[in-house]
Amino acid sequence: MPLLEILQLKKSFLAPDGSNHCVIDVPGLALEEKEQVALCGESGSGKTTLLHLIAGILRPDSGSINLAGQEVSNLSEPERDRLRAMKIGYIFQTFNLLPAFTCLENVLLGMSFGPGADRGVAEALLQRVGLSDKFKHYPRQLSTGQQQRVAVARALANHPKLVLADEPTGNLDQRNARDALSLIREVCRENGAALLLVSHDREVLAEFDSVLELSKINQATASTSAIAHS
Repeated sequence: MPLLEILQLKKSFLAPDGSNHCVIDVPGLALEEKEQVALCGESGSGKTTLLHLIAGILRPDSGSINLAGQEVSNLSEPERDRLRAMKIGYIFQTFNLLPAFTCLENVLLGMSFGPGADRGVAEALLQRVGLSDKFKHYPRQLSTGQQQRVAVARALANHPKLVLADEPTGNLDQRNARDALSLIREVCRENGAALLLVSHDREVLAEFDSVLELSKINQATASTSAIAHS
C-alpha cells in the first residue's frame, strides 16, 4: 500500500460571480514510502491547494486522501491537526517562522504539537542544518537562507512520514536555492521521509528522477485566479 494515495479528489472555491470554480479534480495519485517526487505547474494551477488538501489544512469536496493507512478527508479539524503534527512536515515558501521566538524555540514549538518538545532533538536538527551557533537568534537576525534552514529543521522535528515543500527555493538566490534543495532531500533521506516538492524552477525539477506535471493529473480547468491559492 502506498504511503499516500489520492482517489477522485475534488475541490472547488466560490468565484466572485457566485459560481463554483473547480481547482482540483485528481482521479489518482500515489506516493511510496521514502519516494521523492517534484510537482510542477503554472501559477494558479492548484499546486498549493493540492498540498493543503494532503496536509488537511483544507477539506476536499469529495474524494479520498489516505496517508499511512489513515483516511485524512474523514477526520475532524482537530484530528487533521493532530495527524499533520505527527505524520507531515510542511516547508512553506514564506517559511512561517514565528518572529517573537528564537530558532530553537520555533523548532521546539513545532514539536509540541506532536509527540512533545525534545530540546536534544531540536538542537541536533539545527546543528544538522548548519545552525549550531544560531540557537538563540530570532528570525529577523538571520539571512533568508538561514531562515529556510530553520524551517527545514522544524518540518523534520517530529520525524514525519511525509514532507511537503511548497516552492521552498522560491525566495532564495541560485546558490542558496541549490544548497537548500540538497539539504531538504538529504535530511528526508536520513529520516526516512517521503518528499513531495512543488516548484516551477527548471533547475530544481531537473534534480528529480520523478517529476509530475499537475496539468496531466488534474482534470480541473484551472485559471490564474487567486482562488486557486497558488
